[in-house]
Amino acid sequence: MMKTNLILTTALCGLCLCFSFPTAHASEATSAVPLVSITAPKVSASSTGKKTSDLPQEVSIVMVGDILLHTPVEEAAKNADGSYNYDFIFQNMKDEISAADIAIVNQEVIIGGQELGVSGYPAFNAPYSIGDALVESGFDVVCHGTNHALDKGKKGIVNCYNYWKTTHPEIKIVGINGTDSDYTNVDIIEKSGIKIAILNYTYGTNGISQPKSMPHAVDMLEEKKVISDLKYAEEIADFTIVCPHWGTEYNLGIDKSQEKWTKVFRENGADLVLGTHPHVIEPVEFLQDDAPGITNNHGGGDMLVYYSLGNFVNWTSSSGKGIANRCLGGMATVAIRRNKNGETVIKNHGVKALVCHLQSGPKGVTVYPLSGYTDMQSAANEITAQDPSFSKKYLVDLCNSVWGSLWK
Repeated sequence: MMKTNLILTTALCGLCLCFSFPTAHASEATSAVPLVSITAPKVSASSTGKKTSDLPQEVSIVMVGDILLHTPVEEAAKNADGSYNYDFIFQNMKDEISAADIAIVNQEVIIGGQELGVSGYPAFNAPYSIGDALVESGFDVVCHGTNHALDKGKKGIVNCYNYWKTTHPEIKIVGINGTDSDYTNVDIIEKSGIKIAILNYTYGTNGISQPKSMPHAVDMLEEKKVISDLKYAEEIADFTIVCPHWGTEYNLGIDKSQEKWTKVFRENGADLVLGTHPHVIEPVEFLQDDAPGITNNHGGGDMLVYYSLGNFVNWTSSSGKGIANRCLGGMATVAIRRNKNGETVIKNHGVKALVCHLQSGPKGVTVYPLSGYTDMQSAANEITAQDPSFSKKYLVDLCNSVWGSLWK
């Protein structure tokens, strides 16, 4: 796989094929039938008058942070008849999410369905309708490898897995596994002729053990497994994305564990890291070779890291200094293309600041771009009762402090 270089232009759209490739050795891979899900027909020469290789090989990618469904968020989504609908949370961001060739989201809480009881912190569980809202909003890939993945044990994993496979088989689910073959597979999405591997792991599951009958239900940050997956992705894919659930909660900087895993990812071929878990934004860093533009297929090449995208939606019950930080999130925006040398490179990258607006009552929780968020709205945001420092200026200053000019 080709390492990334920073080249400034724009992104185009394409058609999508999704594959799951076994991470076993090539000889073993031939003995198993890979899972294949087609989300759009592949354009053929007969339908376009062009060869597939002549089409623009460019892909736009976005990812948002944690869908953290605290009890007040669940209450805002509950209908009079007891059902749930979360579409309103995403209504202001839907167009941008849908416009991306590949849109990724971190689904922090397990989707075990109402039969397991809808619950907030500390043991979360969401109804299936949050998944419907994610699909309606335009997400293509859902990361489930989080520290809350086992909050409802085996039944939560099974219900969540079956929901996605039966209701929305077109959506790529990463980070949890319904079968052993899922665990040994590397998920590949093909878009505009570019094969993109997407890997998702969590640092832990809040002390809850994997089910005995499903020892690999959740993908963990285990070095042997991660390196094996990355090396296989190097052989099969043109570009590799890792979505680690890592870091220290509420820390605006980078911790030692993130430094360690960044090194592991980079040395084994990852191109893009999109991090979650700290519930606040963290820096974005573009790690480049000493000699930019030189491809190093043995690892250690260019790699773009978003250490934490913060929360997309949440309503914590905590109060005090720093609580305002949890209402600020980021949308990573990355464009990649295959250049004339056959290398898949990063054309450009940025981050869009998002703010979670909180008001009591039905449909009172939604997300806005910070650029369009007004002082009047910030004054009405009920998080001010928990942290009086919250304001639009506070969030702008925080973006400047953590992201510098990248977000502007």
